[in-house]
Amino acid sequence: MEIIKSAFSFILLQLSAISVFDIIDIAVVSVIFYYLFKFISDRRAGRLAVGILIIVVALFLSDIFNMHTLNFLLENVVQVGIIGLLIVFQTELRTFLEKVGGSSIIGSLNKKSSGDMQKIMQCIDSIVESCVSFSENKTGALIVFERSTKLGDVIRTGTIINSDPASFLVKNIFYNKAPLHDGAMIIRDYRLYAAGCFLPLSQNENIVKNLGTRHRAAIGMSENSDSVVVVVSEETGIISVALGGELKMNYTAQTLKSELIKNLIGDDDKSKRRHKTKSSQEEY
Repeated sequence: MEIIKSAFSFILLQLSAISVFDIIDIAVVSVIFYYLFKFISDRRAGRLAVGILIIVVALFLSDIFNMHTLNFLLENVVQVGIIGLLIVFQTELRTFLEKVGGSSIIGSLNKKSSGDMQKIMQCIDSIVESCVSFSENKTGALIVFERSTKLGDVIRTGTIINSDPASFLVKNIFYNKAPLHDGAMIIRDYRLYAAGCFLPLSQNENIVKNLGTRHRAAIGMSENSDSVVVVVSEETGIISVALGGELKMNYTAQTLKSELIKNLIGDDDKSKRRHKTKSSQEEY
């Protein structure tokens, strides 16, 4: 009984010594490890992480059991391997750092607290109307909604438009004989900001082989940023949305509008109340 009381007293003593900063420290480290695991789990870096873990465990065991030769070899492998990893996985590291910088809490708050709701809905309605028309006519289209991750490098590959969102202008740009129809359209601050832009293609080996260049570009853009990318297939007319490296297909007018509202505005109660009446009256 005395042992249990001593153990209980020891636990209470340790808990009483924990400060607010210790809790914050643990929380921050937990969040970092969570997002790091989430980032590498679906990429080729995930397989590499398992190999690194095995080498680290072997290094630790060789040090404990005084296996000097093995320990010497593993230490040198680790030292050289770190430099090699930075070179081989520079694309993944850049993507990870861009996402960390682009998905800040402050940026999310600013996005929800600012902006004209009528302007946002006008942009969404124009894109939905255009995509439905593209789907019916089997016209290929690739439209990127810029969010917190700025796409200046991508915008520089195209032509600046900086126009109010209008469905007739979107349709003219993606008309199959128009000079800018093969590239992507970038929407910044809910304006048609640039067209004819080149997007990075996804290098994911697990992508279905029958997906074309537009879909690979949509997935690649969503892998490298927090953008919402809408793509219409020229062959099938299917409307798809790429977000976070994942591609969802077979959208209708209503489901596409709901998806854009959810990711661009948020599905908080205030937004729902503002758009419930308007959404129920619109049909495509």
